[in-house]
Amino acid sequence: MPGTEVVSKQAVYGGAAGIALLAFALIYRFYPGSVGTPVAPVPTPEPAAVPAMSMTPPTPAAGKTAAAQASVETAGKPATPAVPAVPPPKAIAALLKKAAKAFDDGHLTTPKDANALALYQQVLAADKDNASARAGVEKIHKSLLQQIGEALDRGDERDTARLVGELAQVPDAGDDVAALQARLKTLRQVMPLLTRAADLLQQGKATAPADGNALGVYRQVLKLDPGNKLAVQGLIQVQQGYLDRALAAAAQDDFNGADKILADASAVSPGSQELLDTRSRIEGIRRDRAANTLSQANSALDSGNPDLAETLAKKALALSPDLSGIDEFNRRLRNARLYASYSPGQVIADKFLDRHGSAPSLVVIPTGSFLMGAAANESGARANEEPQRRVAIDTGFALGRDDVSVGQFRLFIDDSGYATDAEKAGASSVYDENTGRMIDRRGITWRNDYLGDVAAADLPVIHVSWNDAVAYAQWLSARTGKRYRLPSEAEFEYALRAGSDTRYPWGDGSPTRVIDNITGDGDRSPRLKRSWAKAFRHYDDGYWGPAPVGKFPANAYGLIDMDGNVSVWVADCWHDNYMRAPADSSAWVNPGCAEHVIRGGSWGSAPDQVRSAYRLSAPSDTRSARVGIRVARDL
Repeated sequence: MPGTEVVSKQAVYGGAAGIALLAFALIYRFYPGSVGTPVAPVPTPEPAAVPAMSMTPPTPAAGKTAAAQASVETAGKPATPAVPAVPPPKAIAALLKKAAKAFDDGHLTTPKDANALALYQQVLAADKDNASARAGVEKIHKSLLQQIGEALDRGDERDTARLVGELAQVPDAGDDVAALQARLKTLRQVMPLLTRAADLLQQGKATAPADGNALGVYRQVLKLDPGNKLAVQGLIQVQQGYLDRALAAAAQDDFNGADKILADASAVSPGSQELLDTRSRIEGIRRDRAANTLSQANSALDSGNPDLAETLAKKALALSPDLSGIDEFNRRLRNARLYASYSPGQVIADKFLDRHGSAPSLVVIPTGSFLMGAAANESGARANEEPQRRVAIDTGFALGRDDVSVGQFRLFIDDSGYATDAEKAGASSVYDENTGRMIDRRGITWRNDYLGDVAAADLPVIHVSWNDAVAYAQWLSARTGKRYRLPSEAEFEYALRAGSDTRYPWGDGSPTRVIDNITGDGDRSPRLKRSWAKAFRHYDDGYWGPAPVGKFPANAYGLIDMDGNVSVWVADCWHDNYMRAPADSSAWVNPGCAEHVIRGGSWGSAPDQVRSAYRLSAPSDTRSARVGIRVARDL
């Protein structure tokens, strides 16, 4: 039947196509080298046209072949487009694997039929969108660009030309090829110059003579080919000669000469890594030399030779202006000169120059720093004791070991004829045992004690004003030739604390042993046996009023009665707080100020008034049975 014949023909054509495809696979499997081009397309047979209403197949005309007859029958009909046969996935994978191996072996564009580029192109001819093949071609492109760049950098003209030719075979590489051909042309221009510069460098003509040196030729190359690696390397070689000479100068401690040579080297190749490294090495040598010299200066200072120490320190500073440790050395040197032949903790007593006698004993105070004032959370703290701040005591000084006694003050009055403020005003305040209060009384002067009786010579002098204290210090300066003065507020608190940072010099609560003449709950007034309304618990020092000087133990700095017996005047004017106060040990003085500062606890001070940070203001002419004098002296 006609339908059966059509089916048979389709089966025959389909079988033929299958056999052809199988043959291709077998050939590729056993003869892979023979597959160099895409497989020829295999036409897909169409069913034979069957005339309408015909029960028998048409027969070819006499004398014509079947093919000719078919051509006649299809004349005038549109041609069916050929569909290229896509190789099987295994064949594509095999080509990609072979291309990858060729790339790894360096066969990018050669040999002719077995290079990576040709193999990737075979895959793309069969499968134009194959991502792996496209990536492979791009990888070849980038590899050739890298190789060309390296050849250009080393000045290999022949290799560059060869690689540019290979790059020209890569699709879409036209722009890169044009640019690289221009660079190749430049390379042909500069290679003779590079050869000449290398010869000059070998002959020792790095920078001279002026009309024929390697430096000039390398610069000429860089004008023609900016960034030329060989020329840049040549400049580094020229520069290296300068750098070696600079290091040699530094080794001889000629750092000025080294700096000049480095300046010349910088003109050759500014900012080169070699220049930076050499500069860093020389700076390291400079710092080491300076540090060693400063160490010698400190040793000289330790051995008591400040002049040699200063000379060595100046040499170290000339080597390295930002020398680490120089500030500390200068502080030590300054203090060594200020301490003179003394040492911290030493007791000194200056004899009068023109008469018998001597000034009060002094203790040399060590330098250092401390937190001055009260912390915001300190019990009993007052606003005028804040803000707490760190103060440097960086100038050596000496402070009276004891409060000035009545006998010592009498020498001043007898010698100078000075009239105190109490004598001028005719009164001062004394303790009234009947009321337990301080009251003003006529006729009281520095000659009286706290009750108004005649004072013993070994009691601390009281009923003296700030003006009287300053006059006494000035008299001591005149008698000894040294500069006596009142201590600054910072110096006094520093010496009072003596290294402590607690509420009181001894801690935060009541003393556990007798340390000073302060108010204790065991104290009793001499006649009526009064006790203090506010006092340290479980404490009794044996005195109600002032005790003779020198009766109590010294603190860590060797000072006695710093926080008891009597309070003392200091040099500072009164300020309501420490805002903008000096950060060093100097007194905070405003010319013409009417009020000054009183520091330290006394025999009659409540516990809160014995705190290390406690301060009180009073007019400069104030007199009291609780306030006396302690002098300081510059060293």
